[in-house]
Amino acid sequence: MVVASAGLGLAVPHLRKEGAGAVGILGVLLLAAGAMAAVRAARRVLGSTSRRWWALSIPVLLVTVYVGAWTVGQGVAASLPGRPELGSRTPADLGLAYDDITLRTSDGVELAGWWVAPRNGAAVVVMHGAGSTRTAALDQAGVLAGAGFGVLLVDARGHGESEGRGMDLGWWGEQDAAAAVDFVVAQPGVDADRVGLLGLSMGGEEAIGAAGVDGRVGAVVAEGATNRVASDKGYLDAYGVRGHLQQGIDRLTYAVAGLLSPAPEPEPLRSSVVTAAERGARFLLVAAGEVETERLAAERLQRAAPASVEVWTVPGSGHVQGLRTAQTEWERRVVGFLQAVLLGDR
Repeated sequence: MVVASAGLGLAVPHLRKEGAGAVGILGVLLLAAGAMAAVRAARRVLGSTSRRWWALSIPVLLVTVYVGAWTVGQGVAASLPGRPELGSRTPADLGLAYDDITLRTSDGVELAGWWVAPRNGAAVVVMHGAGSTRTAALDQAGVLAGAGFGVLLVDARGHGESEGRGMDLGWWGEQDAAAAVDFVVAQPGVDADRVGLLGLSMGGEEAIGAAGVDGRVGAVVAEGATNRVASDKGYLDAYGVRGHLQQGIDRLTYAVAGLLSPAPEPEPLRSSVVTAAERGARFLLVAAGEVETERLAAERLQRAAPASVEVWTVPGSGHVQGLRTAQTEWERRVVGFLQAVLLGDR
């Protein structure tokens, strides 16, 4: 079952993002071999068990399959993700002048990005979600650039045109974000005291984590952020026994991911929020109205630092679809928040 789950974790993301490459094919072979071995094992178990116990044995076998696929499969998929290709759109498609840039992280990984210069002295690093690239956050970046903010869109390591090995739980986020902020504060026309981060999904979680370790970050907009480590799943307490069981499964998932990835395990999101809030950073957390766990996660973070965290749940919105669902309100709230925090009355 472990082999089949590992194969599933390799096959699905790599075939979807890269096509029939070596890793995807390896995943399919592991999945097939593991599945055949699991079927043989299940037959042996049932063959040696009285039929009157099958009503118990079959559910146990099914639960074992589910737990294995979720823990090992998810852990493998997160720590050994496929590489998504950069899309065809650029800031030029939004009428924006930009530069192609390359950053180097503290551990020597080169990251690719686009830089749009500011008109108001402030700048925002825009961070995309897992399994995507900077093109997925281009519309959000366009709103910020239209309001005068400098905008840096960067591919996370292992994504798009950036080097390195990806990690779809966002555990490289602090290092990638630090390189992005280093670049931004060195640009002409940027006030180093007016720097923010905007992240979608994994990028939102990375942005929260980065604010916890980088005092230069004054404002964070995180849309669709829920969890990076097992303890972030505390919002599942709202579901009672079912939630506690899921937390146990998730702890195994994160343990597998940690074993397979060289990425450093980050602080829980709540710890990052508290640390950043003590330095004066502010947060706007955007949750999808159609995804209850996003609202629960955002409200849990807000309770950790209520004076520094705002939550906006977008009615009728799916995951990171706030701008598409409620464009005018998204622009008003997000731009207004960043202007208030980064520009103040100046």
